[in-house]
Amino acid sequence: MNKLVKDALVLTCITVIAGFALGLVYEITKAPIAKAEADALQTAYQTVFADAASFKDLDGFDSAAATDVVQKAGYTDDTIDNCVEALDSSGNPLGYVITVTSSAGYGGKITFSLGITNDGVLNGYSITTISETAGLGMKARDTGEGTFSSQFINRQSEIFTVTKTGATQSSEIDAISAATITSKAVTNGVNAGVTYFNYLVGGAK
Repeated sequence: MNKLVKDALVLTCITVIAGFALGLVYEITKAPIAKAEADALQTAYQTVFADAASFKDLDGFDSAAATDVVQKAGYTDDTIDNCVEALDSSGNPLGYVITVTSSAGYGGKITFSLGITNDGVLNGYSITTISETAGLGMKARDTGEGTFSSQFINRQSEIFTVTKTGATQSSEIDAISAATITSKAVTNGVNAGVTYFNYLVGGAK
């Protein structure tokens, strides 16, 4: 019995010490992780709105209410995580940056920020979280001429569809080869962002 009690006490001590150590590590790393995430988001904002001097949280923004808007429109795999206004150096609004998460990716959730000017022109998207297949779905975050993401730059905002046979209409987006699931996840995420943008500028209730 004494040995059992001793072993139980040793195990309890180890558990308490391990729990304390994990808690300490969490407290030490919490602030740096939060800062890194905030910095990544600011970089994404600047990527999709290079002309902006600053970004302001949208007054009264509510993620649950915004998500409800897009999910009622049929984008049930998407959430609107955040929305900020892009401002020029004089504080005048240039448009919006809408952060969207799609849960329909092949490898899990894809989070990106989408820039849309007040005139309804897309400035493209910038991905902050993605776990798609290397060399396939991961191409969704590639930038530059001829990439998947370039199809969402300087385009009038509308509802897009993915095609595997070559885009022939303004509303069509060429899929990433062998990564149709990723292509549709990102495109529908953009559509969710466009839907929320239309809600904002249309004053819908």
